[in-house]
Amino acid sequence: MPVAKALAAPALKSALASARAQTDELFCLVHPQSLYERPVPERHRMVFYVGHLEAFDWNLICAGAFSMTPFHPDFDRLFAFGIDPPARQLPADQAADWPSLEEIHGYKRRVRERLDKVLDEAPEELVQVAIEHRLMHAETFAYILHNLLPNKKFGPTPQAPSATSVPVHRMVQIPAGTVTLGRDRQEGFGWDNEFAVHMVHVPSFTVSKYKITNAQYLEFVRAGAAAPHFWTRHDDGWFLRTMFGEIPLPLDWPVYVTHDEAQSYSNWAGKALPTEAQFHRVAYGTPAGEERRYPWGDEPPDGTRGNFDFRRWDPIPVTGSPGGESAFGVSQLLGNGWEWTSTVFHPFPGFQPFSFYPGYSAPFFGGDHYLLKGASPRTAACFLRRSFRNWFRSNYRYAYAGFRCVEN
Repeated sequence: MPVAKALAAPALKSALASARAQTDELFCLVHPQSLYERPVPERHRMVFYVGHLEAFDWNLICAGAFSMTPFHPDFDRLFAFGIDPPARQLPADQAADWPSLEEIHGYKRRVRERLDKVLDEAPEELVQVAIEHRLMHAETFAYILHNLLPNKKFGPTPQAPSATSVPVHRMVQIPAGTVTLGRDRQEGFGWDNEFAVHMVHVPSFTVSKYKITNAQYLEFVRAGAAAPHFWTRHDDGWFLRTMFGEIPLPLDWPVYVTHDEAQSYSNWAGKALPTEAQFHRVAYGTPAGEERRYPWGDEPPDGTRGNFDFRRWDPIPVTGSPGGESAFGVSQLLGNGWEWTSTVFHPFPGFQPFSFYPGYSAPFFGGDHYLLKGASPRTAACFLRRSFRNWFRSNYRYAYAGFRCVEN
């Protein structure tokens, strides 16, 4: 197998254990009988994900790297792949088509036991893939869980946030400059679409200091636009569907919308969505033309820098986490919601699919997925690296994704 045989370091073993705990905790939030529901029509029933994470690890490392004899080949296939169907091609399976939770948990235990015995000899790159794949699902399963009725999951009663000062929205001038996109293979682990590193010149433009808020988008709705997926209308006003229940719409939180909705708002406002390169210029550039590792500098992320790494279930005001501002004074470029760009998800020059996971990026380069940058409240810290790229269909309404506008 064409993968370097570096040994999994103790830090990687610890990271895998932590990632397992993160996803185990998520599944425990759901009433067991409700795991057979499908809160998001475009995705599998929730029970699929209970088995998928272990099936992925088995197929990637145990079967792939070590050619272990399968003990449950039917589950290895059943739980192998998630789905991302086009519109009007939704899955039609029934709850009765899936195995019992007892069977799935038995499979899960056996996979972990067998994987843990060989983990010290596993290729480091494959262990990294297993960890980050699991943490991606810790976020995307939260999107699914968000759409499950509150009485079918365990969690705190939501509290309406305290009133804060109204953000003073303004556009920030960004001078022309050159940005570094992609990742050098000597920098360490990255997914296939993060390579290879290259430079792009970005002409000057202006960008909104804050993400577009619920208050700003409400004006668009009052002008005739449809309300976002996370909003609900009652007789006494607009409400936000948070993870564990409804609260009065927080006007200073970022709005979560589809790419199509973000594009429509930008057109209505006479502005545009930023390109991937423009986002990089705002987030990682400096007036002197240098580039930073993170918007705030080279220091590693912590709780003062933004709303990310599972610290909260819901957003905070767009004025929060001032310690995470970029060199240009632009707020919350990492955390509190992914940000849609106008860039279609595409390969960088020199792209090479993973030999052991050729379907990670390439099937999504067809032009119907758009790139997102930044992070949400449920994004693990490892994905805050500058080169990481996220993507969804333009009409996918379940992601914790907002946007900001630019003027070119």
